[in-house]
Amino acid sequence: MITSKTISNGILRALATILIIGIILYFLYEIQTVIVYLCISLILCLIANPLVLFLKNKLKFSNSLAATTTIILFIFLIVGFILLFVPLIISQANNLALLDTAHLQTNFIEAERHLEEYFNIQHIDLNKVIKDSKLTSVLDFSYFTGFINSIINFMANMGMGLVSVFFITFFFIKDQDIFKDQARRILPDSNEDKILNSITKINHLLTRYFIGLLLQLIVVFILYLIVLLIFGNKNAFVIAFLCAILNIIPYLGPIIGTTLAGLLTMISMIGKDFQSEILPTTIYVIIGFLVVQAIDNNVSQPIISSKSVNSHPLEIFLVILISGITFGIVGMIIAIPVFTMIKVILKEFFPNNKIVSVLTERI
Repeated sequence: MITSKTISNGILRALATILIIGIILYFLYEIQTVIVYLCISLILCLIANPLVLFLKNKLKFSNSLAATTTIILFIFLIVGFILLFVPLIISQANNLALLDTAHLQTNFIEAERHLEEYFNIQHIDLNKVIKDSKLTSVLDFSYFTGFINSIINFMANMGMGLVSVFFITFFFIKDQDIFKDQARRILPDSNEDKILNSITKINHLLTRYFIGLLLQLIVVFILYLIVLLIFGNKNAFVIAFLCAILNIIPYLGPIIGTTLAGLLTMISMIGKDFQSEILPTTIYVIIGFLVVQAIDNNVSQPIISSKSVNSHPLEIFLVILISGITFGIVGMIIAIPVFTMIKVILKEFFPNNKIVSVLTERI
């Protein structure tokens, strides 16, 4: 029989549950930096996994020595990157006036004036087209320069972050067998094998995915750089670097990168003749970037999306599209890893389900 006391106790338990969940979420929000460090360390661990296995199995390194060697290699790579490329990025950024909003906007207005003069010669009222599209009302150069400034500030204050990430990564690599044994003790006996098999498969697939993604970004960067150097762009490195980073965002990133490359190419050539130099060079750069994207979409992407995580390209496209609509750019970036984890877990726990068996037949 339901009494007022029972109802009161139920309400109190519900309120207590909500309060506990709220406290947990608030706590996770407060330690979000630590969570980011853990995620980065996990990705580095997945990327380093083939090297660690080679050091342990082929060269007979101990866990500690293999972890130390891997961390030292990561440090050398980062230091080498800083010594070789960061000064160049900073100097190129200064040449582009990326840190000066007023200067950047002045250069863009100058480029717009050249465009208007050119299209007026062709009897097209560009000013009316721009007004009708209300393009100028949505252009805010502070977003672009703010993005660049945030990158530079991040690089300037990342010392503590790097130390934390490498410290966590070291123990992830060194004690991964211990973590597995401890997890085996905590897990319920009925599902222990399924959970451990899921973790092993996820580790294998995501390792392949992140390594493939890293190689893809390097290849795209080199191809972008070649295109820009062919057409004599003095800001080739920084433009190629920024556009390659944007390639992390599936499908949308390359479009943004191509637009950015065309805009920065045009701005960097202010002072030259628009009709004979600026416009043709910008068009050639955009065409070159489109060719690079065609190569990437038909060679690199299928290998990474299909072979590394064993999923059909159409399946990957739909997952990224749905994730982008639901969660925005962040959803597009994490769509493939999360989808891969879900597929592995479903296959382990529901292997006889017809829908699951169809979706996971390639895993």
